Amino acid sequence: MAVSPWSCRCGVSRFPGKSRGAPAPSSPDKRSKYSAQSVRAMPMRVLTVGKKRSRGAQLIVEEYKEKLGYYCDIEDTLIKSNPKLTSDVKVQVEAEDMAMMLQLKPEDFVVVLDENGKDVTSEQVADLVGDAGNTGSSRLTFCIGGPYGLGLQVRERADATIRLSSMVLNHQVALIVLMEQLYR
Repeated sequence: MAVSPWSCRCGVSRFPGKSRGAPAPSSPDKRSKYSAQSVRAMPMRVLTVGKKRSRGAQLIVEEYKEKLGYYCDIEDTLIKSNPKLTSDVKVQVEAEDMAMMLQLKPEDFVVVLDENGKDVTSEQVADLVGDAGNTGSSRLTFCIGGPYGLGLQVRERADATIRLSSMVLNHQVALIVLMEQLYR
């Protein structure tokens, strides 16, 4: 099965190594190309690797899930960090990678959040969500790695790789920022 490059107006491509750097220039009015248009409400899922969330972070996530629930189905799945209870970082990342791959379906449009991903603006995130609905995928899945990042299998499976900030974010903070951007 040949993999064709995917790209959207937001400048994010299926092959993240070829599109890193500054974001593509946005339109002068800084609006999503889907503003004031009806788009297919695609179910969304957020996969996060980590330990039990703090009460405050969980409350914020639940609030955004409730707000987003009016527009689309949204699911939030927490994958246990370090399932093999090892001190070997490589083994830990591989185990988390396998656990995340088991959660992904072939028909998912997968967006990986990674510190080496493409910088995107709020408008470009909106374009990415809208464009994902036009790919024939049945669900939009965002993947947030644990303390040592995501494994190779998930990175290779990704249809797009983005970063939310030039700073490295804790997975709980990244989740909250992502939920806010999806609601925006």
